[in-house]
Amino acid sequence: MRFFIELSYNGKNFFGWQIQKEVNTIEKNIEYCLSKLLKKKINIIGAGRTDKGVHAKQMFAHFDYDNKIKSNFLLKRLNLFLPKSIKVKNIFHVKNNVHARFNAIKRIYKYYIINEKNPFNQDFSWYCFYSLNINKMNIASKILMNYKDFSSFCKKKNKVKMNNNNCIIYRSFWKKKDKYLCFTIEANRFLRSMVRSIIGTIVDVGRGKITIKQFTNIIKSKNFNYCSPLAPSHGLFLTKILYPKNIFL
Repeated sequence: MRFFIELSYNGKNFFGWQIQKEVNTIEKNIEYCLSKLLKKKINIIGAGRTDKGVHAKQMFAHFDYDNKIKSNFLLKRLNLFLPKSIKVKNIFHVKNNVHARFNAIKRIYKYYIINEKNPFNQDFSWYCFYSLNINKMNIASKILMNYKDFSSFCKKKNKVKMNNNNCIIYRSFWKKKDKYLCFTIEANRFLRSMVRSIIGTIVDVGRGKITIKQFTNIIKSKNFNYCSPLAPSHGLFLTKILYPKNIFL
C-alpha cells in the first residue's frame, strides 16, 4: 500500500531535503524515524528537493508499507521522535500508482526580503540593503511567463533528455507589505536552484544593475553563467503543492 506524508520544516539546520553522506537532511530524519516505528526499512520519495537552508510550509512525500497504518497514532509518535524543526501534519492512504513528485501539478514558492535589519527575521528572510524598484522587478517577473526554457536559471544541466529544462510558470509577482517584499512564483515544476537564481537576477534588475532588456537576454541565452548569484536560501519557502483530486482514495 502507498501512503502520503504531508509535512513542514524549518530548513536552517539541514543540508536540504535529499539524503547525503555524513550530513543532516530532512529525508534522512524521516526515513530513520519511520523505519524505527514501523520496524521495517522505509524509503520515502519527496515531491521535490529543497536546497540547503530552504524551508517548507507544505511538502509531500510517499512511501510503501504492506500493512494498514493507524495514521493518528503513527503521526503522534513520529512527531515525538523527529527533530523540533520538522512536523508531520498528515499521513494518508493513496492509490498505489501515485507518485509524490510526478503526480504534482503545481508548486508555489514564496521568498521574503526585508529592507531593515531584524535579528528575529534573519533566519527567514534576506536582509537586502539595496534600494529596490518593485515596479521594474514586477515587469521582469511578468516576462518570465513568456518563456518555457529556463536553462539560464538552472544550476546544473540535466543531460538526460532534451527540453528537460522546460517549465510552465503560471504566476510570478512581487508584493510589498510593511517593511518586507514577498515574491510569489507558481509553476508546474522547478529546476535545481531555479527560484533562487531568478530572485537574485530580478533583484539586480530592481537595484538598476541589470536592465529589463538584459534580463530578457539572460533568459534567451539559456546559459547559467549569465545570471546573477543565487539569492540566500533562508528567505525561501516551499509554500504549497497541488495534486489532482483523483489520487486520493
